[in-house]
Amino acid sequence: MMIAQTSRPTSELPARPTRVWSNIESTDWWERVVMREFQPSDWLEKFRMTKETFFLLCGKLKPRLNRQDTRLRPALPLEKRVAVALWRLASNVEYRTISTLFGVGRSTVCKCVRDVCHAIVLLLRPLYLRTPSEHELEDAARLFATRWGFPHCVGAVGSLHVPIIAPSSNTDNYWNSRGWLSVVTQGAVNGLGQFWDVCAGFPGSTEHSAILQNSTLWARGCDGGFLLHDPPLDFMGRPLGYLMLGDAGYPLKSWLLKSYPESSELTAGQRAFNRKLERARGVVDEAFLRLRARWQCLLKRNDCRMDVVPTMILACCVLHNVCEVHGDEFDERWEEAVRHEESPQPADEVSPSADDRDGEEVRALFCEYFLQQENQQRT
Repeated sequence: MMIAQTSRPTSELPARPTRVWSNIESTDWWERVVMREFQPSDWLEKFRMTKETFFLLCGKLKPRLNRQDTRLRPALPLEKRVAVALWRLASNVEYRTISTLFGVGRSTVCKCVRDVCHAIVLLLRPLYLRTPSEHELEDAARLFATRWGFPHCVGAVGSLHVPIIAPSSNTDNYWNSRGWLSVVTQGAVNGLGQFWDVCAGFPGSTEHSAILQNSTLWARGCDGGFLLHDPPLDFMGRPLGYLMLGDAGYPLKSWLLKSYPESSELTAGQRAFNRKLERARGVVDEAFLRLRARWQCLLKRNDCRMDVVPTMILACCVLHNVCEVHGDEFDERWEEAVRHEESPQPADEVSPSADDRDGEEVRALFCEYFLQQENQQRT
């Protein structure tokens, strides 16, 4: 897999003292204040990563972002361009606010955000957000089995709606089932909550199952791809490949399992299966929560142009992995904004007719397996 690994009310959070540097003119704010006076907590709060990770990021982006001075003006330092973009991604504040803070024009802020996001996707996605190798899949399956108690599983898939302003065309397609404008992102994560497959930018009205069927994840799952082991591993007396976990918005397949619809008629085995699956599948919900808490451009209404939004979402997923892989601290206070968001996430549910008979058989095997486990624990 990827290299690796009860909120309090806002009113109870300790008040933070006003920094002396908050009123300093921005002409030399970056060079003198950020570079010389920022403490580790300031770097984490404003850029969502440590100073060390920030400069590691800058080094990896240098081949794409480095600029030469011209006769008319000196080039904006690479580190300052990255800082401008991260400030925007972390806070989603207006361009004019960042413009004043960093002492650059609003058009420069816009260009920094666009260029840095493109560079992150181009240069870092192959390093930090990629399809696992066969060896990494084996490690992922062991992790899901030991940490979440779900054998043969290598990942969980889910979807996220990101708020947007009304696009200039096809606006009706972007209204989701909750009545607000969004684009949808599908993400698959490993047992550590790190993304390894992301498909971003679908209009908000698109069903989650339709996004899956238009993704490389679907093609690889249905054709074998990385989800099968050769020869298949044995499970409950029959061969079984690797599989993933989803919610009610996805069809049941032999490689993609979901819970049984809640009913008083569920058997003990089916209830045991639902408990295990929801616990393990929660890793993708937690990953999306941390993603939006860290990069709040995905939480608040995004006013970027529609041709930039998918790249911005992908860049945030890559940066999420960068921070997780390098062990940068996650401040739980960031989650407050997510937990109190005004626009709750839409929930999809596909028709049972989309479910696969082979998937039913695999799910029944897991029901038997988990029921046996629970009975053994009681004795």
